[in-house]
Amino acid sequence: MPRSLPKTSFASREQEDTENTRSAQTAPPSPSAYRRSQSYLSETHTEYQSLDPPLEITEATSLLGPQAARRRGPRRSYTSTSGVSGTGPDSLRHVLAAGSLRRTRNHSRANSMGRRVSRRGSIDDDGEPASLPPSTKDNLTASAFLDERTWYDQFTSTDWVHDSIADGARLRLLRQRKDVRGRLLAAFDGAQGWILVALIGCITASIAYFVDVTEGSVFDLKEGFCTTQFFRNKRTCCEGLATCDAWRPWSRIFSPSGTERQWVDFVIFVIWVVTLALISCALTLLTKTVVPSSISLTTLDENLAADSNGTKSGNGLGTSTSPLSETETSPPHGTLPNYPPRPAMIYYSAAGSGVAEVKVINSGFVLHGYMGLKTLVIKTIGLIFSVSSGLSLGKEGPYVHIATCVGNISCRLFDKYNQNDGKRREVLSASAASGVAVAFGAPIGGVLFSLEEVSYYFPPKTLFRTFFCCIAATLSLKFLNPYGTGKIVLFEVRYLSDWQIFEIFIFILLGIMGGAAGALFIKASSLWARSFRRIPAIKRWPMFEVFLVALFTGLVSFWNRYTSLPVTELLFELASPCESDVESTGLCPRTDGILEIVQDLLVAFVIKSFLTIITFGIKVPAGIYVPSMVVGGLMGRIVGHLIQYWALRHPTFFLFDSCPAVAGIESCVTPGVYALIAAGATMCGVTRLSVTLPVILFELTGSLNHVLPFSLSVLCAKWTADAIEPRSIYVSFTSW
Repeated sequence: MPRSLPKTSFASREQEDTENTRSAQTAPPSPSAYRRSQSYLSETHTEYQSLDPPLEITEATSLLGPQAARRRGPRRSYTSTSGVSGTGPDSLRHVLAAGSLRRTRNHSRANSMGRRVSRRGSIDDDGEPASLPPSTKDNLTASAFLDERTWYDQFTSTDWVHDSIADGARLRLLRQRKDVRGRLLAAFDGAQGWILVALIGCITASIAYFVDVTEGSVFDLKEGFCTTQFFRNKRTCCEGLATCDAWRPWSRIFSPSGTERQWVDFVIFVIWVVTLALISCALTLLTKTVVPSSISLTTLDENLAADSNGTKSGNGLGTSTSPLSETETSPPHGTLPNYPPRPAMIYYSAAGSGVAEVKVINSGFVLHGYMGLKTLVIKTIGLIFSVSSGLSLGKEGPYVHIATCVGNISCRLFDKYNQNDGKRREVLSASAASGVAVAFGAPIGGVLFSLEEVSYYFPPKTLFRTFFCCIAATLSLKFLNPYGTGKIVLFEVRYLSDWQIFEIFIFILLGIMGGAAGALFIKASSLWARSFRRIPAIKRWPMFEVFLVALFTGLVSFWNRYTSLPVTELLFELASPCESDVESTGLCPRTDGILEIVQDLLVAFVIKSFLTIITFGIKVPAGIYVPSMVVGGLMGRIVGHLIQYWALRHPTFFLFDSCPAVAGIESCVTPGVYALIAAGATMCGVTRLSVTLPVILFELTGSLNHVLPFSLSVLCAKWTADAIEPRSIYVSFTSW
């Protein structure tokens, strides 16, 4: 029985979809809209030339000859709706505007793979295949794939097999040249990967240096300014001193008499927090992208409330459901029901950390525009303002996205990577690793992060190049010296004392507590997104949510020293041991002042935990790595001080017999170790990184003695977190 067409025409359906997204920016087009004739540094490869005209091969083309072609059934078209072949321009225009997942690859491209997939066979006007040479192996020889770029459409997947065949054919042609120039070209082709990853590492380190220096100066503007040089932070202005005459607080300007200076500082602090956060949000909103209504995806950023109609809202994951309800009957066979179109889904490529999206892209998912130059510039500048505002977020996660953008843009230098998406993914894996390397000063940890978190295909050659990229990035950052201390990161610490036998049980307890805290954070973030972010005003105006979160952050974080500090500096103080400078941080009290410090840390733990929950998912560049470590560090420092207080009050207890007979508050227990162990365990509970975290913690401390406690706590944290919440924070946002 012939299929019956729906009553609604394609033109009317196109008009309905267009009205939904008329005022919004459309999804980034395929890069075929503008194709470079050749790359910058590569020589154009010799292509196979055929005397036959380049005619298109479709699904209806038979590979067995004319007899089989005559017996073919009704044609299927990827440019029409399900089961209905559309041949007119209106049907093609409708599907392209709707963003079909299955389109023809050419899109009217004269030089695309769809028009030249077979250079030796053709099809006549009636759809009959022309005569085919028998030596072509059904027109599927490797010569058909000679370094031809398959321009993958938006929201499609990379054809790994095609790209592998194309790269193999390119290598065979290159190696056929036995002259001197051919050998030089082959040597240069092999060196392109090393040149590219080294360049990516240096550029990533330069961007990290710019962000670190600028963010530190802008952050201290909430407290005052330097009279000798305005764009200096408090530490560089006072040359390491706590106070100096060159640094002038805002209260001295607005309240010269000295009355109510604290309230003046409080008001100025809140104004700066809100202003910087709104600036970052305004920049992020410039990267607005609209996913077509015909594509059913969950959120592409860290916002569980951004699901579209026709999705389940009970689980918050945007799982697609059938357009027919259980009580409705299915339409007659061969007919298409007329349902109202779903609204388009909106995401912002510069929002969040971008780690989840980078993971999805490296797996082969095509998302044009997410790693472009516009996203790189806006996210870098927006990250400076978001971190400087004092919100409970970090810059380490966005470094992964920024480094991947650098790698994606740098691939345009060489045809080898620019015209092969499979090879491009190898470079993106190395780029993501360099982002972690400059964030934590851990080149080995960066390699393991790329292997464990963001890469699905990681051959030994890619592993070595990734390590080289991380080394280049860390060496460049070491040379730039962003903090003026010779250290790559601010929270790098050193532990000289060894741990005791009785502490192994405390390390296991900290791992369980950190894993539970990380899993509960995922559940709390999901609950907050499904409740607060479902408010119509919040969903409609993302900047309004940023304003409320920034205002609340400024009001509650000013009065506690540990909540007003930047997250990296706070983590450094929490993990630092007590040595000569015992009064600078306030975390090295005498025996009588330990309980008072515990109270302050407990208040900071509650405030920081809640701020991290409500901040995650707002429309600013934000990471979750260091904020989760800070929450765990506060928890671990509290436990460390309690154990320390117990050991000082009861030195003859049997558990403390193994403590060395050395005078000092940290002779038996070092609370900084407990803080760093709990920080790593909490981060493991949030991200489910297992092997990477102990290596990063080891590179941050340089203490070989504490590798076992780090590993043990991370192992316990992962087991506990998997039992409470099976999915990590990024898997929760990338399940479609």
